[in-house]
Amino acid sequence: MTRLRPWHFIVAFGIVSLLADMVYEGARSIIGPYLATLGASALVVGLVAGLGEFIGYGLRVVTGYAVVRTRHYWTWTILGYALTVLSVPLIGVTGALAPALLLYATERLGKAVRSPAKDTLLSFASATTGRGSAFGVHQALDQTGAVLGPLLLAAVLGWREGDYALAFGVLAVPGVLVLVLLFWLRHRVPDPLSYEEPDGTDRADVAGPVETVDAGRPASPDSLLSRRLPARFWVYAAAIAVLSCGVASFPLLAYHAQTTGLLTDAQVPVLFAVAMLVDGAAGLVMGRVYDRLGPWTLLAVPLAAAASVIAFTDDVVLVWIGVAIWGVVNGVLDSTVKAVVTELVPTRSRPPAFGWLAFVRGAGLLIAGGILGFAYDVGMAAVIATVLVANAIGLAVLVIALRRLSPATRPS
Repeated sequence: MTRLRPWHFIVAFGIVSLLADMVYEGARSIIGPYLATLGASALVVGLVAGLGEFIGYGLRVVTGYAVVRTRHYWTWTILGYALTVLSVPLIGVTGALAPALLLYATERLGKAVRSPAKDTLLSFASATTGRGSAFGVHQALDQTGAVLGPLLLAAVLGWREGDYALAFGVLAVPGVLVLVLLFWLRHRVPDPLSYEEPDGTDRADVAGPVETVDAGRPASPDSLLSRRLPARFWVYAAAIAVLSCGVASFPLLAYHAQTTGLLTDAQVPVLFAVAMLVDGAAGLVMGRVYDRLGPWTLLAVPLAAAASVIAFTDDVVLVWIGVAIWGVVNGVLDSTVKAVVTELVPTRSRPPAFGWLAFVRGAGLLIAGGILGFAYDVGMAAVIATVLVANAIGLAVLVIALRRLSPATRPS
């Protein structure tokens, strides 16, 4: 059977992410208000959001190395998506804080399990399409699902206000479609690494002695698993860690909007849908900008993150504007951050590189969740000051890091 063309593979995988985002981003859009109905405070919501992001991002370093050792790209990808789509529909039926938190953590674990393998599969296909463009298109499709999922839940909660069990339950439908499409893609493209091989080149010359992607053979002694990631990658990772400390979580933003009476239960997922719409558009546009300007595109992150603090005011219009700006931040982080890695790290080292990058980003988001949750309980002035100071530091660190990257990653 003829394999899919690179762009067809990227678009098909984008549809997988679209459906999956309907599930887990739909859940993320209402998890803050749902936890509030179970008696959670702002500090608890902030910590839960931060811990969830740390699980989803931080544990990728473990799965990244596991992917390199086993070469089971499809196995890790499918397992991770399965954990997510099976956990989310059960969150709303718990009716208690502890099991809801456990299931939310399991959903985040699914993201950690699949992401290094998934990102590596996409990086293989992006070899001939343009790195930034491929990740940008995938991000746009990904965020389309992040818009549709919350809008679906807004309709459900508008029809049955406060019925979170039904809201989480309907997400089982796109979840089933995710698994069906994944198995079809694996059948059509069992070895995505072949996208990156020049015609007529022996596999051993390109990627070492591994003969098939899912062969499960042990890595050779000279495998890149035993080689250190380049120093410039760690400089870059440190900058992303600092940047992440200045990004608020949506569950905390939603907690603020709902508990202050600025938005209703049904309006909160609509707010998230707007943010995801902006996120997807920003990812698509900034992916193209990255192909022209390189890593300096990331300077938009601390500037936008600082401006997004207006979402913590008591003005409903500023809440909507602030969350839209927050969407720009995530659109840039979710597209160009990964594209930079493909320029800094050799092919076989990408899974652990993606894993370590996710780890430091998750650690930053965990710190941000705890600090901002505590600051919120202190007062709005504390929240605003914390966000502004964190992003001022992040901007300075990012400029230093970008100057130290190799000339090959800088705009010509």
